[in-house]
Amino acid sequence: MPLSALLRHGLPLLLLLTFSAGVVRANEPAVLVVSSERSPAYLEAAEAVASELGRLTTETRRQVLQFTVADLPAYRGAAPRLYVALGAEACGLLVRTPAPAPVLCALLPRASFERVLRETGRRAGASLSALYLNQPLGRQLDLVRLALPQARRVGVLWGADSQASEAMLEAAAQARGLKVIGVPVKPDEPVFNGLKKILDESDLLLALADPQIYNGSSIQNILLASFRAQVPMLAFSPAYVRAGALMAVYSTPVQIGQQAGLIARGVLQGQPLGVPQYPLQFEVSVNEHVARSLGLKLDAGNLAERLRRQERGS
Repeated sequence: MPLSALLRHGLPLLLLLTFSAGVVRANEPAVLVVSSERSPAYLEAAEAVASELGRLTTETRRQVLQFTVADLPAYRGAAPRLYVALGAEACGLLVRTPAPAPVLCALLPRASFERVLRETGRRAGASLSALYLNQPLGRQLDLVRLALPQARRVGVLWGADSQASEAMLEAAAQARGLKVIGVPVKPDEPVFNGLKKILDESDLLLALADPQIYNGSSIQNILLASFRAQVPMLAFSPAYVRAGALMAVYSTPVQIGQQAGLIARGVLQGQPLGVPQYPLQFEVSVNEHVARSLGLKLDAGNLAERLRRQERGS
């Protein structure tokens, strides 16, 4: 592929120079960032990792190499001190290989990371950990309490990935005076059988990141049914808010990348990876049209700040 085409596809300049010689070589890289694909979200997260590591030393910033899973087989350099895998595909590749250095998986849902652990027989620990993309359940329910103080019944459609969170959600809801109305959906069962029960019996539909339930084929119909029933949806993506969900709490790729970079800095300074963790920084998005249709006046910035203060205990 011509150099200009590679540049258009976003391949880092350092790699382009070494690709032109036929192989990729590096002089003892500190961190190898491997992305599942070359898209804006992954590029933003990877650059945020590198920028955060640059706070350690300028030399460390130069020792951060960025690849995609497609690029990685061409790498012939020394093993890094840490791999940062962005996305489920990159995580699965490095965990199955296995990598000659600790692996931090980021920008993937908890269910995806736990699936990789099950399939490989690996355990999270000092050499393998994760920074989840999805939000802690308590944070999502706290947003419900702030935005919809009258809501008491939280409806959830359980799919194959999300079902494992049932006990955790029940406990978090009980601690906040909320009741979970959960309906399991089998893989070969239409989503809308369970959705009707949720919309009939719940004050809010909590969408969890489960591709069996929420995907490109189902989301528009779920949102339309929710809107018609006047049962708002708390989603996990700002794209869903733009499509018709009432609100979402989420972390941006840059926020995930910055936190992954902080964890990576700790590893380079001699700390173990530690247990998997949820994002610390987050944003709130609100669909004002849907809010008005429900007779609500919600300010996304205000909700996010109140949620942050609540988590800080201030």
